[in-house]
Amino acid sequence: MKKQRLLLFMMLCFLLFGLCSCSKKSEGEKMRVEGIDDLPGTKIGVQIGTTGDTYAQDYEGDEEGTVLEKYNKGADAIQALKQDKIDCVIIDQEPAKAFVEKNKELMILSEEFVTENYAVCVAKENTELKEKINGALAQLEEDGTLDNIRKNYTGTDEEKGKFPYKKQDVKRSNGTIIMATNASFKPYEYYENNEIVGFDVDMMQAVCDRLGMKLKIQDMEFDAIISAVQSGKADVGAAGMTVNEDRLKSIGFTDSYTTSKQVIIVRNPEVTAQKLSLSENIKENFITDGRWKYLAKGLVNTLIITIFAIMIGIVFGFLIAIVRTSHDKNGNFRILNGLCKIYLTVIRGTPVMVQILIIYYVIFAAVDINKILVAILAFGLNSAAYVAEIVRSGIMAVDEGQFEAGRSLGLTYPMTMTNIILPQAVKNILPALGNEFINLLKETSISGYIGLADLTRGGVIIQSLTYEAFLPLIAVALIYLAIVMALTAGVNKLERSLRTNER
Repeated sequence: MKKQRLLLFMMLCFLLFGLCSCSKKSEGEKMRVEGIDDLPGTKIGVQIGTTGDTYAQDYEGDEEGTVLEKYNKGADAIQALKQDKIDCVIIDQEPAKAFVEKNKELMILSEEFVTENYAVCVAKENTELKEKINGALAQLEEDGTLDNIRKNYTGTDEEKGKFPYKKQDVKRSNGTIIMATNASFKPYEYYENNEIVGFDVDMMQAVCDRLGMKLKIQDMEFDAIISAVQSGKADVGAAGMTVNEDRLKSIGFTDSYTTSKQVIIVRNPEVTAQKLSLSENIKENFITDGRWKYLAKGLVNTLIITIFAIMIGIVFGFLIAIVRTSHDKNGNFRILNGLCKIYLTVIRGTPVMVQILIIYYVIFAAVDINKILVAILAFGLNSAAYVAEIVRSGIMAVDEGQFEAGRSLGLTYPMTMTNIILPQAVKNILPALGNEFINLLKETSISGYIGLADLTRGGVIIQSLTYEAFLPLIAVALIYLAIVMALTAGVNKLERSLRTNER
């Protein structure tokens, strides 16, 4: 009877909670942002690290209960606005125009939020490069090249697309400029036909043409750009970056090459969103401009990382497990065992995302290393720690009599371990190893934090182009699911094979 009352009480609580949530949602839906004065008490969406994020923080925690929702990309904030999760988005004017042009149910308020200047970020100590870029920008401004680039991307409707910049045929013997950017910020930088294009790309290409240098572009999360420049992974950062006091404390900036404004995007109450059919959505997300190639390229990188990381995990994991079990049983390898314990504690005690960032931005800070190699090392070394403990538990689970039997037959400890113990341990731990490798595959989805185009980032790029979250993310999820199912089937088949051999 008491259980029934408790169950009834819980159901009533859930019902009341649901009614309160619906009531709150209804109240939120009635709120409309028509200007800056309406921002207090609303949910504001911003992109992490942008000027909009900086200025909107003044509203967070006020008496009206303003909530600041931070997103990795402006497209994510727009998606949240379309789904009524937030009340408005504060973002740069030109990307805002691109968002609204693609999403007719949204509109830009006429009242400007703030005016800002864009510049190229350079490491503080790299004054020589800063002066060279400033000199090139001055030449581009003087001969009208910079003005044409502005017209081509941010000019009037009659000017846009009419002044494309053409890469000049010059000697490029003065080295390479590595430019860090976030290619989801149209028209400043975005993907088109599997290439990064836009205002900032043309501007930096024009600068490189003047300096006789090559241009190499790295796409990464916006909030990682300054870190990449500080660590030397990139020479400059160009992604519609605003010069402000907070950034000047840690990074240097060139002269400004254009101005922009922060504006507020809200839902247009007079326009209803027009939904595309499933076939139209599929065409828009995957067929148009060959966008499926982002997934294909990402899948290849994900598989390369996973396969080689598994190899590293198996080799180092088994070696660590053998060292630790040998010490536990015979007291051997004291120093190696101590080092292995430290390694296991550090790797298992820190998130893999932090590890990959440390390897890329700290350990290999001064080395121009391939990002795929960084990911393989990070995930391989991380997996090795877990494989080691899985293997160690399997070895320790083998009956002690097996060791004694091997030694009584005249086998040395290494021979006993190799020919008798490990085969039995592997059979016992195979399901656990399979789960570890599945987790490793899924963990590779964070590779985008160092600007690596993996499978997940491929879906994110498509989402930033179409402003459609469902199909790109579902496609990524289905591909991961298919790989996991294939990997699971392989492990199960191997397990059955070992059982058959046992008979």
